[in-house]
Amino acid sequence: MLTYPLTRGSVTLDPENLRVASVILDGAELVHAPVPLFTLGLRSEDGEPLTLSPADPVLRESLTVDADGDGRITCSGFPEGIRVQLRVTAEDDALLWHVRVENNGPRAVEWIDFPTVCLKPLRKNGGSGEVLTSWNEGALIDDLDRKERSGFGFRDPVYPSLGSYAMFPHMLSFQFQCWLNGTGGLYMGVHDEARGPKMLDVRPDCGGASMVIRLFAGRDSWEDFAPDYPVVWRLFRGGWEDGAEIYRRWLETHLPDNVKKTADDPALPAWYGDSPLVITYPVRGIHDMDEMTPNALFPYVNALPMIDEIASRTGWRIMVVLMHWEGTAPWAPPYVWPPFGGEACFRAFMDELHRRGDLLGVYCSGFGFTEQSNLIKEYNNEALIAGRGYKEAFCAGPDGRVLHSRICTGQRRGYDICVRSEKGGEILGEAYGPLFRSGVDYAQILDQNHGGSQYFCYSRRHGHPFTPGPWSTAAMRTLLDSWNREAPDTVFGCESAAAEPYIGNLRFSDNRFELNWIIGRPVPLFAYVCHEYLRGFMGNQVSCPLDAEDAEGCTVDTLRLRMAYSFAAGDSLTLVLTPAGKLMANWGRHDFTHIPDFDKTMDFAARLHETFEEIKPFLTCGRMIRCPAFSCPTVTFPVNGAPEAFPAVYASAWEADGRKIALFVNHTDAPAPIRLSDGRTYTVSARNALTVEM
Repeated sequence: MLTYPLTRGSVTLDPENLRVASVILDGAELVHAPVPLFTLGLRSEDGEPLTLSPADPVLRESLTVDADGDGRITCSGFPEGIRVQLRVTAEDDALLWHVRVENNGPRAVEWIDFPTVCLKPLRKNGGSGEVLTSWNEGALIDDLDRKERSGFGFRDPVYPSLGSYAMFPHMLSFQFQCWLNGTGGLYMGVHDEARGPKMLDVRPDCGGASMVIRLFAGRDSWEDFAPDYPVVWRLFRGGWEDGAEIYRRWLETHLPDNVKKTADDPALPAWYGDSPLVITYPVRGIHDMDEMTPNALFPYVNALPMIDEIASRTGWRIMVVLMHWEGTAPWAPPYVWPPFGGEACFRAFMDELHRRGDLLGVYCSGFGFTEQSNLIKEYNNEALIAGRGYKEAFCAGPDGRVLHSRICTGQRRGYDICVRSEKGGEILGEAYGPLFRSGVDYAQILDQNHGGSQYFCYSRRHGHPFTPGPWSTAAMRTLLDSWNREAPDTVFGCESAAAEPYIGNLRFSDNRFELNWIIGRPVPLFAYVCHEYLRGFMGNQVSCPLDAEDAEGCTVDTLRLRMAYSFAAGDSLTLVLTPAGKLMANWGRHDFTHIPDFDKTMDFAARLHETFEEIKPFLTCGRMIRCPAFSCPTVTFPVNGAPEAFPAVYASAWEADGRKIALFVNHTDAPAPIRLSDGRTYTVSARNALTVEM
């Protein structure tokens, strides 16, 4: 056994059996069950996968393990001469894990899960644990059964990609996760400056919670995989902010080379500091998969009276972000131009918004290539694909075949473009160039490419290594850097919070925090780590699990709850309009029987604007700090049909200009008393916010 003492406890490694035997935090054992320390994934030349685990009883018979007592462990006897070398060191009160895979065979190393440990059960599975993840801006998971039932359970990422994997850089913003027990936790971070793709997830295992970190190699056949970065474990005391603080300290000294703080970035447009209120809606159709005839908000200028009313009643500067505006077909990437109705109609609307001091943005659908729209049957690109040889640009599988994409298949049939391919770059330049020259203020250019991600590609013809790896992050940075240069006055964004490698490129995104109520509860992890560098907006709230009606069929209005969460997190607010110009509970609804209260929403938004103006430096470029503990009343809302309790007040804390404040936001129709842990008491008036000096 090898035991590594740390300030808060210790970690014990069992080299002979290749597992973590013990993790002690403040005297308590965290390990629940033995699991293999690593699992190795390989690919043959024809694409067949091979998974090697030291727990395999047949493989274990041929395996030789040598440990030198100083944290160096060598595992020999794998097929085709593969050898795995591990090194574990204790430095600066942390445990650093290094791995090297020597590959002496014709297969390519695709990934390694390392180090894996099965910790105590989560709180609603019979234990006391929670898992902090950066999935969709940040979540705390306390029920693995709920996560597995949600559709976002543990899944191995495979080709063709899905848009919901717990992948970095993808729906995960950062390269770390934590297991928490209420008083402290275990931080598990990958300190990789190249920011190559990884999976960081938790799965139910032997009654406990196995913490999985998968490192994708980006290697060809016969090549070794020896990452130059460590996986870092730290034991810490406190809550999720304390775990996030560990990663923030590393990030701040290893920022991507194009990242500046908002306060120090002259390239940002003036409107960025106004945190505009986003209004989003379709100009044809009702929802994403119905008949796409023009609705009451087309021509575009038809929406101006409602936009003017919202601006007048709330005081916010407005940014309209259009959906179903593409002249090709809605959600049919990459070709979007000319706009539906023609350039003149579109530009007249943009000019009117600009004359008012407001802004125009558009949703785009990323790196998909539409073969056939399911919404506009006339839109078909089969002849274009064949005539120009475009399949050469599409993501291919391990066997070399180019398969149809699994992204947004209700809206379209098509493929995923590989940004590393030369032809892929040509397609994207041709498709998005007119948009870049249009003068729009904002483009959610990578909707469906969560976090700014590139999807899996194994093509041997694109000039990149066979397996997914750091090359994809580098290719994305190169592309996004070129887009920023091409359209310096347009701010870009993506679906979900921008992943860490791209926070200097994608400065305003639809953060999708509401999805975290499906798997647990959202926490503003993204803002905590990097709000000083960028922020996002509340988003169109598609697939929001908070129901708009209760069991009796009565309206349940949770819009202001979500506005309170978003405002406290430092994000811009968003209102979604129905095709008739009324408020919508969230995008994607098919009927409007249950809609939010317009007057109460306007009242709430106006009061939040007043608060914003009072504390503008904090919410535009401040640093989020640990929020003081407090108690407040709760309210009950249905989530996917089951009642759940929510705080009447959402809160955050900020530091800027030498001051520290706490922000409390009451989304309910009644005054909400709050009591801080130091004994101070306050009352936050109905549909209002309160700031307290710290």
